[in-house]
Amino acid sequence: MFTGIVEELGEVVAVEQLGDSPPATAGGAPSRSARFRLRGPLVTEGAKHGDSIAVNGVCLTVVEHADGEFTADVMAETLNRSSLGALAPGSRVNLERPMALGGRLGGHLVQGHVDGTGTIVERTPGEHWEVVKIALPDGLGRYVVEKGSITVDGVSLTVVDAADDHFTVSLIPTTLDLTTLGIKKPGDPVNLEVDVLAKYVERLLGHSSRTSGEPVA
Repeated sequence: MFTGIVEELGEVVAVEQLGDSPPATAGGAPSRSARFRLRGPLVTEGAKHGDSIAVNGVCLTVVEHADGEFTADVMAETLNRSSLGALAPGSRVNLERPMALGGRLGGHLVQGHVDGTGTIVERTPGEHWEVVKIALPDGLGRYVVEKGSITVDGVSLTVVDAADDHFTVSLIPTTLDLTTLGIKKPGDPVNLEVDVLAKYVERLLGHSSRTSGEPVA
């Protein structure tokens, strides 16, 4: 579990394309997987094999680590559902270690399970902050509410305005300076994770309606 408070701006050192993975469905075409090597001296302090590190909001498992770098195997499912497949050596990435029980929850509860990829539509600079408009993929708009929380490339943000097909966020100088959101351009993809509590509520309400015989919205 993460908080969406980025600890370190890391860098992709190498990307190794691995062999074909089994198809996700019977009769489907095999998919590709990859092994990433990333630099993050802070997040690798005390790291062990099997630990989790969020990379642009995607929870990955440490395979090896040494000299401030770590490797992680990325399955086809992750490449298909996130923007990690577009990363190349030299790409900057947001890094975060899992939250420690008993610590402060600075952002909101984040699983590191990407729900889809959005696209930066426009950026509007202000005197002390910058407003960013992000297009939503189909089906995610119902989970995004004004003043609610959303994770964008692993960064916990508060929604300013919400619509069915887009939302806006305001980025303070610290976020612009210390995360990749400061260098993303219109047209760039971003990983999105909506608040998991909203998905549980939707599921529970749907189950309740079905068992009571009421129509499901």
